[in-house]
Amino acid sequence: MSTRQPASWAAPGILVALGVAAAHPAVAQVVFGSPTDPPRIAIGGGAFDVLPDNVRPGSGATGLALAEYRFGDVLWILAPFVGAFGTGKGAFYGYGGFGFDINFYERLVVTPSAAVGYFTHGTGIDLGAHTEFREGAEFDYRFENLSRLGVGMYHISNAGIGKHNPGAEFVTLVLTMPFR
Repeated sequence: MSTRQPASWAAPGILVALGVAAAHPAVAQVVFGSPTDPPRIAIGGGAFDVLPDNVRPGSGATGLALAEYRFGDVLWILAPFVGAFGTGKGAFYGYGGFGFDINFYERLVVTPSAAVGYFTHGTGIDLGAHTEFREGAEFDYRFENLSRLGVGMYHISNAGIGKHNPGAEFVTLVLTMPFR
């Protein structure tokens, strides 16, 4: 029996053990939900259809403005929200959904979210249905006064319920302020 075989088998085990040992202190700094944060109002702007397909009519990046009301952690770590955005090509999306905060240390927050709502395309890209689903995440820095500044990255599509489902991506810069 070769001594190389056990060494090659042990190496991945040692790497996994070192990874778990090294990750343990970092895990203590990750907290799900933000139960002490009040409801918030978010405003932002960005670009819609940032990965355009020039074959689709109306496709192409355009400006976007949004506003949301975020209720805070109402259902355990889940935080419901409602919002709307409009684009420079006349598209409108009114939506509601849920997100949850993943806090890294005290200041860095990642908020994955999902929503469903009503979409009209204006002169922009036709997403194939009026019912559209949005999923993505926001990456924020939380200030001492509980305001946040971050970047959101999202995908919107009809999840196959329409005749066609081109989908679109959008990116936003968002300022979130506590609503007291």
